[in-house]
Amino acid sequence: MAEGQVLGLDGPGHLLGCLEAIRGPTGTAGPQGVGHAAPQDQARPGCPGPTQGCPPPYDKKKRMVVPVALKVERLKPTRKFAYLGRLAHEVSWKYQAVTATLEEKRKEKAKIHYQKKKQLMRL
Repeated sequence: MAEGQVLGLDGPGHLLGCLEAIRGPTGTAGPQGVGHAAPQDQARPGCPGPTQGCPPPYDKKKRMVVPVALKVERLKPTRKFAYLGRLAHEVSWKYQAVTATLEEKRKEKAKIHYQKKKQLMRL
């Protein structure tokens, strides 16, 4: 990514999502996040208010979802969690090796696809 280039991160499933990622807490209602609609905004429901949606220069940009960030965002650090494949293997599910090899193949294909995509983006 070039110096000074803005990256729009979209957080699907997150209440504040793209708005907080781009504008930050200063453009919204402080540390509380997005404020409620004012009475004048409720009077004209067709028009979005100043705190609704993505800001104008960034709503046209391509967004990306970061799965690792979603995992950190959705799972509490104090809670325990388990991977489904390991849990199923412990209760005598016999396909853990098969799914592991299929997952490796999927990752290899995704890597090749991403390299091709990067090559096309350079042109």
